[in-house]
Amino acid sequence: MKLHDIAHGRTGDKGTTSNISIIAYHPEDWPKIEANVTADRVAAIFGPGVKVTRYTLPHLCAMNFVVENALKGGVTRSVAIDAHGKGLVYAVLELSL
Repeated sequence: MKLHDIAHGRTGDKGTTSNISIIAYHPEDWPKIEANVTADRVAAIFGPGVKVTRYTLPHLCAMNFVVENALKGGVTRSVAIDAHGKGLVYAVLELSL
C-alpha cells in the first residue's frame, strides 16, 4: 500500500525550506501513518543535506514536516521546472507502508 491510498497532502515553500503536510482520509488509518511516516523516512527521500522536523497533530489525524534545504537555493534561484514545495508532497505520498 502507498501512503497516497490512505492520505492526501498539502505543501508550500519559503526560501530553501518546504512545508509538507500529510492528512489521513479516515481516522482509523492515522496510527499506521503516524508509525510509518517518520522524519527519517522523509529525509531519505530528499537525500543528504536536508533537515526534517516532524510535528504530529493527532486530533486532526495529520502531520507536518518542515524540510530545510530541500529546495536547493529556493524558488527564485532555482533553474528547475517546478521542483518547489508544491511538487515535493508527491514524493512523500509514494512511500510504501
